[in-house]
Amino acid sequence: MSVVTRFAPSPTGYLHIGGARTALYSWLHARQNGGRFVLRIEDTDRERSTPEAVQAILDGMTWLGLDADEAPVYQTERFDRYKAVIQQLLDEGKAYHCYSTAEEVEAMREAARAKGEKPRYDGSWRPSPGRTLPEPPADVPPVVRFANPLEGDTVIHDLIKGDITISNTELDDLIIARSDGTPTYNFCVVVDDMDMGITHIIRGDDHVNNTPRQINIFRALVGDESQLPHYAHVPMILGADGKRLSKRHGAVGVMTFREQGILPEALINYLVRLGWSQGDKEIFSREEMVESFRLESVQKGAATFDPDKLLWVNQEHIKAMPAERLGGLLADYLAERGVSMAGEVDVAAVADILRERGATMVEMADKAEMFFVAPTEYDAKAVKKFCRPVNLELLAQVRDRLAALPDWSPQAIHEAVHGVAEANDAGLGKVAQPIRVAVAGVPVSPPIDTTLAVLGRDATLARIDRALEKLDRSADN
Repeated sequence: MSVVTRFAPSPTGYLHIGGARTALYSWLHARQNGGRFVLRIEDTDRERSTPEAVQAILDGMTWLGLDADEAPVYQTERFDRYKAVIQQLLDEGKAYHCYSTAEEVEAMREAARAKGEKPRYDGSWRPSPGRTLPEPPADVPPVVRFANPLEGDTVIHDLIKGDITISNTELDDLIIARSDGTPTYNFCVVVDDMDMGITHIIRGDDHVNNTPRQINIFRALVGDESQLPHYAHVPMILGADGKRLSKRHGAVGVMTFREQGILPEALINYLVRLGWSQGDKEIFSREEMVESFRLESVQKGAATFDPDKLLWVNQEHIKAMPAERLGGLLADYLAERGVSMAGEVDVAAVADILRERGATMVEMADKAEMFFVAPTEYDAKAVKKFCRPVNLELLAQVRDRLAALPDWSPQAIHEAVHGVAEANDAGLGKVAQPIRVAVAGVPVSPPIDTTLAVLGRDATLARIDRALEKLDRSADN
């Protein structure tokens, strides 16, 4: 049987970290088995589901590169199918109309609690041989309940947690259609998974309590036990304080990580390791994940989200990325700031010399702006420390040597700067730091020879000329 997995978020908010990890595990399991991966939008909660939330999920999946093998399926487009299946269950005696009001059901639950029993619906309207039901009240629109088996056990053969056995006596008769006729979550999920041929249901372990109910509905609809899907419930993600991950721990939508400068390949690398491992290996390419990931090797216990570890993983991916692609990403971040990259500066070369200097693309963009935007002001402390008249004289000498270079290369620039330092018996810092202030406005940059080589001859000389003019006036004043 060909493997088919699905990711089925409810569009009531952004695509969060837990959902992204579930989607990743489902995507990986399908890809490594040559199967299909399906995206299903469970939008039956019309009050909370919004087009904006749907788009946020689609954008997040696209950014992460978790491509589905067909167009998204929307539950709201399948209501006719759900109604037909509900009618089928009613016709087969596997579901029934229930006229108990919400108040009456709550009273049943309170009575069960008083007896020390599990609170539940007591089956008042469930048909059974030899039982005469009361006349349905005319003023109460009924719900439809699934007739759950009254005996035996339901066993979840969980690929992560192992076998989980639930007595059917623990399960009351689930509502599968509300009094207004709309189908409920647990029922829709089963019909969707059945129709889509889902073979492996991979989801968070907060769904474990739903699974036995869904298995019993599956059995009622399919009959053939071999057609039941496999289940894998992924443990939850916790914050550093051991509590369920929330916004206070940094649990934001995945697109917020993009805004923070996290690479998509770094985020999925971090997420795949957040509950699964392969020895001590930390950094994985997408291809290595597909090859190595095993659903059965996902840990049973909860994982802890560590923002610092994510930053480390991100920087490792930045370091390893080809310069052209890294430059393209950097260009995107700079463009979003309104930075023009017109001119002779090669953004890929800028990215290449900055890759060791930033854990995120935002940090790289911060450092990259000086290559495309000439300074209009100069750091006051740096000017006071590095741009005294004697330093400016050295800067003027460097300017002349640079202007005369026949070869604008890091090596030639290096020799010119060192030549001025040696000729004046001055430390390298007395020469290099004024250059940094002149071209960047601050005394910090990558190595001065590579910085100037990437900046280009014309821009370098123009910036030094401007600094000499402006800083000379400052010195005179």
